Amino acid sequence: MKIVSINRAQYRQLEFDGKLVDTGLYKEPIDTSVYVSSAGIEGDTIADLSVHGGADQAVYLYSTEDYQWWSEELERPLSPGTFGENITTEGIELRDLLIGDRLMIDNTILEISAPRTPCFKLAVRMGDTGFAKQFVRASRPGAYVRVLRHGNIRAEDPIVLVKTIEDYAGVVDVFDLWHAKERSRLLIDKALSSPISNYHRSVIEGWSITE
Repeated sequence: MKIVSINRAQYRQLEFDGKLVDTGLYKEPIDTSVYVSSAGIEGDTIADLSVHGGADQAVYLYSTEDYQWWSEELERPLSPGTFGENITTEGIELRDLLIGDRLMIDNTILEISAPRTPCFKLAVRMGDTGFAKQFVRASRPGAYVRVLRHGNIRAEDPIVLVKTIEDYAGVVDVFDLWHAKERSRLLIDKALSSPISNYHRSVIEGWSITE
């Protein structure tokens, strides 16, 4: 298990519904060591802090295994950073991770906190207005992490996965719950008992009241 690529972006504008919208989605690989803290990857841009970034969603992970699946699905190659992730991993099945699992990269410790939920910007990035729905159907969301211990990381650094011993919700379980027409009360309660991001918690707590 290792880091394949570290990716970051500068502000960029994309056109949506006749308007220009700021985004930090267009991330590109860097070839140097970079400092990662509770604020995220040093030098990276996050345009909309209401749904991305912050201490609970400081860094976004996507895997080469998921990229391979998408490349076959879309019949075209996709390079690291295409999905807007900060860290592209290899050898970790992100779809099997639980909220609360931890990744150790040298002295840096990351904790899985939430799945990524797609928005219109990803569809624009992929050049397909229907891509967000396709992303949902694929159930390959990648994962957000919070940074428990700051440090410097770089491509090719090995990753050690430390599984939680708690019965927390899975990343894909939360992702599928997020998009379900009928929501499981059991899974809602399980998600809320997990160390999930504050953004996701606030939304799921709203379901807890109404479901």
